[in-house]
Amino acid sequence: MREAQWEDYELIDCSDGERLERWGDIVLIRPDPQIIWKTPKKHPLWKKAHARYQRSSSGGGAWQYYQKMPEQWKIRYHELTFGIKPMGFKHTGVFPEQAVNWDRA
Repeated sequence: MREAQWEDYELIDCSDGERLERWGDIVLIRPDPQIIWKTPKKHPLWKKAHARYQRSSSGGGAWQYYQKMPEQWKIRYHELTFGIKPMGFKHTGVFPEQAVNWDRA
């Protein structure tokens, strides 16, 4: 398995259907149904995230903002620059797991 070498993105922790991620200087919590384990959320950034996407029981959801943050910002992966923006349905505009494919381009 190949591993992407990010500087501006980091999957910090994951548990109970959520991902704790760093996008540049911004920390987000996003839902992920593939995370089925329920380990303790001990990392201190779980309580210091800038925002969390909360799914609604009726479908969809919304971002809850806990700290002031820009509407959008940029991150880099090697020579590529991406605009990041919390959007509907938990997305940010970039799928960091695809970086290994960008290395091959």
